[in-house]
Amino acid sequence: MSSEPAVGATSGLSATTALEFEKPLAKMEREIQQLEATQAQTGRDYNAEIRAIRSELEAARRKTFENLTPWETVLVARHPRRPLLRDYIRLIAKDFCELHGDRLSGDDRALLTGFARVAGQRVMLVGHHKGRETREKIEANFGCAHPEGYRKALQKMKLAAKFHVPVVCLIDTPGAYPGVEAEERGIAQAIAQNLMELSDLPTPIVAAVIGEGGSGGALGIAVADHIGVMRHAYYSVISPEGCAAILWKSGEKVQQAANALRLTPKDLLRLGLIDSIIDEPLGGAHRAPEEAAHALESWIGRALRDLARVKLDTLVKRRYERLRNLGTAFTTRAGDKPIRAIRTRKRAVVETAVPRGASSPVAAPAPA
Repeated sequence: MSSEPAVGATSGLSATTALEFEKPLAKMEREIQQLEATQAQTGRDYNAEIRAIRSELEAARRKTFENLTPWETVLVARHPRRPLLRDYIRLIAKDFCELHGDRLSGDDRALLTGFARVAGQRVMLVGHHKGRETREKIEANFGCAHPEGYRKALQKMKLAAKFHVPVVCLIDTPGAYPGVEAEERGIAQAIAQNLMELSDLPTPIVAAVIGEGGSGGALGIAVADHIGVMRHAYYSVISPEGCAAILWKSGEKVQQAANALRLTPKDLLRLGLIDSIIDEPLGGAHRAPEEAAHALESWIGRALRDLARVKLDTLVKRRYERLRNLGTAFTTRAGDKPIRAIRTRKRAVVETAVPRGASSPVAAPAPA
């Protein structure tokens, strides 16, 4: 289980948990704490000074978090105090009954499944869990699921469909487990199987990215009728570090990679890859976990109620069409110029304009 202090009441930033761009905010918080402590010890009135610093702090925090760069968004999504799946289960899921195993090779602790009641509705809850403490992180592979995790998720979703229970997926993973064991047990096939079967699973599915939404590891449970991303989370085909290593052969280009990947919720919504952005408390979910959990629960409730009004056959048809239309924002009509090109020292990746409906790939690597 996640440790309680990580998701307690709203609290300030410490020197060990503050991100680089949060350090000026942490300094102002410490000034407030020092004034409050001095006021309590001496009896002198510092209320005017405290109010002035708090007002300045609020304005600075709002300005900072409304203008995060893509890389800073990634850092907030990975914040060590950000609420994890088990934290959200404790805060918003009632009567959670965890279901284990894939009936083949084992029980993956990076993917948790179980029946629960969320926003007043019975659901099958499926989600990635990274772990809070060191031992838990190792058991959960830091949120990177093995093939048995995706097989478990698919089996439990099919069980939900059998009993006409909607599925809620909470995504928080840097990607599927990249080790030899996962390859030997068929990680690619397991994810592909999920993509195929979830595309026509006869029950409503909603998915929310609560932290990291990385690569096929996220897609394995993200085929849904309604997809939302929390305001300071990200959803991407690859991590910025992986992108920088492939394109620039250097880890120093992570910020440039994050910019190019268009992984922020605003970019994803503009490109039609997600349906909504889920609000977070000012300063991120790690500052007020209960508020973040309430916002997530409200979003899940609204999404499920909207989907309940649609006939099941229509819902499945729309889900399939949605998948077929992903990526149309990156295509143009015949004769138009290419959308953009990303050039590196050794190679160029060019997004080629193709007619709508053409079978040509949208992006193709140029020869070195």
